[in-house]
Amino acid sequence: MANIHINIGSNQNRRENLSKAIGAIQTVFENTVFSRVYESKAFGFKGDNFYNIGINATTHLTISKVVSVLHDIEDNLGRDREVPKFSSRSIDLDLTLYDEVINQRHNLPRGDILKYNFVLMPLAELSPNLIHPQQHKTYDQLRATMNELKSYNIRILNKE
Repeated sequence: MANIHINIGSNQNRRENLSKAIGAIQTVFENTVFSRVYESKAFGFKGDNFYNIGINATTHLTISKVVSVLHDIEDNLGRDREVPKFSSRSIDLDLTLYDEVINQRHNLPRGDILKYNFVLMPLAELSPNLIHPQQHKTYDQLRATMNELKSYNIRILNKE
């Protein structure tokens, strides 16, 4: 059983699309735990703000199968794959971690963890003491040192 982390983002019908994506993920993966919702500005283009959420889960699926399932969920939720990388989207599901696997083909651990608060913050919230397999620091340590250099400000929407 592999421990995985998925990052979900949407800037179109954000609440509805996040809710549908979460529901779909819960039908495929086990032991799902969700971060709070984070709001961030669009990166690389002008557009509505994004909502992001992180999900920890477990699975018996291989990395390739997890990625395939996430793409199927995106497609079912209207993801347009013909638009530029940096553009508005109904849903974006990224596998960011699969155990401690380092896999360049599948971008694991996902490079965005070290670039953007909207990816790192939900991960650090859910797994603060987990160690990044390449940086050899906990996600909480990485969050503390990010210093906004390559990231956009984010806002937590549902503070406890």
